[in-house]
Amino acid sequence: MSNPRLPVGEVRIGGFGGVEGLAEYLSGVDAVVDATHPFAQQISANAAAACERTGTPLLRLERPGFTPRPGWIWVDDLSAAAAHTHGQRAFLTTGRQGLEAFAPIHDAWFLIRCVDPPGDPLPRHHELILDRGPYSVESERALMERHNITMLVTKDSGGAMTQAKLDAAGERTVVVVRRPPRPGVETVTSVEAAVHRLGYRRGV
Repeated sequence: MSNPRLPVGEVRIGGFGGVEGLAEYLSGVDAVVDATHPFAQQISANAAAACERTGTPLLRLERPGFTPRPGWIWVDDLSAAAAHTHGQRAFLTTGRQGLEAFAPIHDAWFLIRCVDPPGDPLPRHHELILDRGPYSVESERALMERHNITMLVTKDSGGAMTQAKLDAAGERTVVVVRRPPRPGVETVTSVEAAVHRLGYRRGV
């Protein structure tokens, strides 16, 4: 993401050079809190491997997913989500990565919203919006009505910043991509819980 919102404190931007580079970086680090996006699989896998290699405690901090609602269609990946879009006017809010899964769908129209410009390939029939939340229910409802949206496709990313689109979807079909599994990693859902857990581990 370009121009990200940065937290207070020391920040490192850029990769570590895979598992080897991350393991080297962890020298002198007491613990790792993996607070990456719920769908950021590669960096989480690297963190798990590097922590196992160096004996560094690893904790996953992950916000809760969306509360399921009746009628939602749950799928395991973007290809499965794309299979539901035939004949639809679909609002894609799945991010700029993975949009190639929808490129083969020629009998649908897509409204694609991303923060940063996506790469090719994209669906043949689409309109692209570059924007960043938070959004209101009113603005999301107006956007869907203006484009005659019949289906919302999203990931189970959770968080208040993207909740409005779900509230605005109304009776439209909603397709939700499940989060990838992260077996073997202890997970908490709040910063307070992470601080408490790491303090307990260190005997503070």
